[in-house]
Amino acid sequence: MTKNNIHIYLVIACMPLIFQACTIPDSTQRKANTVVPESYSGSRDSSNMASIKWKDFFNDPYLAALIDTALNNNQELNIVLQEINIAQNEVRASKGEYLPFVHLGAEAGADKVGSYTRDGAVEHNLEIKPGEEFPEPLTDFLLAARVSWELDIWKKLRNAKKAATFRYLASVEGKNFMVTNLVAEIANSYYELLALDNQLTLVTRNIEIQQNALRIVRLQKDAARVTELAVRKFEAEVLKNQSSRFYIQQQIVETENRINFLVGRLPQPVQRDSQVFDDAIKNPVAPGIPSQLLQKRPDIMQAEMELSAAKLDVKVARARFYPSLDISAGMGYQAFNPAFLITTPESMIYNLAGGLMVPLINRNEIKAAYNSANAKQLQAVHNYERSILNAVVEVTNQLSKIDNLGKSYDLKSKQVQALTQSITISTNLFRSAKADYMEVLMTQRDALEAKMELIETRKDQLNALVNMYQALGGGWN
Repeated sequence: MTKNNIHIYLVIACMPLIFQACTIPDSTQRKANTVVPESYSGSRDSSNMASIKWKDFFNDPYLAALIDTALNNNQELNIVLQEINIAQNEVRASKGEYLPFVHLGAEAGADKVGSYTRDGAVEHNLEIKPGEEFPEPLTDFLLAARVSWELDIWKKLRNAKKAATFRYLASVEGKNFMVTNLVAEIANSYYELLALDNQLTLVTRNIEIQQNALRIVRLQKDAARVTELAVRKFEAEVLKNQSSRFYIQQQIVETENRINFLVGRLPQPVQRDSQVFDDAIKNPVAPGIPSQLLQKRPDIMQAEMELSAAKLDVKVARARFYPSLDISAGMGYQAFNPAFLITTPESMIYNLAGGLMVPLINRNEIKAAYNSANAKQLQAVHNYERSILNAVVEVTNQLSKIDNLGKSYDLKSKQVQALTQSITISTNLFRSAKADYMEVLMTQRDALEAKMELIETRKDQLNALVNMYQALGGGWN
């Protein structure tokens, strides 16, 4: 059997392994469902409040100053910004993967070979002229450039670079989504603070009214027109509201510090104007149409970028089943004496090599990575669909909440007006002995509760507007 025949047989024997290496499992592909309703409650108006910049949406200068400070100092946001830098560096690193690697270096060394080695035997059998003997030990000097390059014939490296780019874009959208949440959280906490201020003012005024009523009851008790029970009832009501005032004050401190934490500063008083509580937001409700969520909600755009990256990851994992072509080359000078190092062409060296590698043995690892890439792609599809569904649900809920809170606020305003008038009526009747003290007491209590609920409803209205702005994707631009 000749040497050529042996080579032919070896190639034929290896062909099944080569075909097996090129056999690739099927991928699981599923297109994301991006269908959304055509409108909210039949409205086809495309005006969208998410297009309004947050500085124009919030007309309170104190709130605007808090948001502006938070965008610079919030620690969690700064952490996310560093994640964006990391993602950007990963793009640069992946871009360099499919470019040639060039190394330039210099080497020096010494080598003493034994006489009973191959190199030693060859060296001592040479006929060397006098004065041209090899130095012992034999030194070696090298100055060369080396190049290594994997040809990206299956776009494995370029797809990896594109996937890194999409992840970088996803990190940017993630930052935008966090900004949206941060702006909304600060605004909601700020309006809660204004509501607490108004409730504290209301309770303080009510305490003054009840203390005046308590003095009247005591005078009437001295005149034997009421009993000690009436005095104790009014006194207990005053003490109850005085206790409530301290509870509200504690809530104010905690809300201020929640804002301070979001702003990224130590506990301190939060500047605000509690008088603008009723006119805090004057922007009309404009939800636009549901399809706009796909371009305005940062979390949806982030999920879309992550899905694009996951699809490219599948292509990268698939390309690992194919042969890879590597090219390496080098060129430089090498000599045993520095004086001969740059002698051309005697000391010049060069090499060029290429290799085609096919995975044969370690296919389980490649298959596992490929299957994982497929599974992550399906995860990204579900996450994208979930983000869209969640956005539509949030906007729908906030629209309904704004409408119902508006109706509730109108009715509560009429209730407060009626109870406020009842206080005057019951007090006059009590002074003329035509009403019982309990009627006066219960009327005052009901009026206070209604006014507190009215403030709470107004706060809920403001929070609903902020949450609608957030749900539509506003606040990050």
